[in-house]
Amino acid sequence: MANAATKRLALIGGAVAVVGVGVYLMLSAFNDNLVFFYSPMQVAAKEAPQGRTFRMGGMVEEGSVKRLDDGVTVTFGITDTAAVIKTEYKGILPDLFKEGKGVVAQGKLDDRGVFVASEVLAKHDENYMPPEAQEAVDKAHAAMKTFDEKGSRDAAKAQAQAGK
Repeated sequence: MANAATKRLALIGGAVAVVGVGVYLMLSAFNDNLVFFYSPMQVAAKEAPQGRTFRMGGMVEEGSVKRLDDGVTVTFGITDTAAVIKTEYKGILPDLFKEGKGVVAQGKLDDRGVFVASEVLAKHDENYMPPEAQEAVDKAHAAMKTFDEKGSRDAAKAQAQAGK
């Protein structure tokens, strides 16, 4: 009887081990393919992961698009109006890619702090901006407004105190 119980226990233990390994492999693959979205302001604040793929969205900075001599590499800035992140991309850009227009790029930060994009997506019409990019731009505008208001209040207080 002990022999049958031992076999059953070994079988259950083996099944649990196989399921455990399967779950680990599945979660590991899921984690490797998980790509988060960051705004240029978050990337500048070093909230984005180093050496890991992520997406960054905003607007292509006016006057920043430069094509290198190799004919394939393009550098440009992605901004949310609060920060600008220099971006480098090797490949053919989408037809709708233009300065001042919305863009989402996927890639990694290199050691120089340059975002090296492996994929660049441009908006598809005049009114569309990815929700994440729109939220990032709205937050940047709100932060700038708060900063401007606080700076104006502080300046007004300083002026009032100087007048006393």
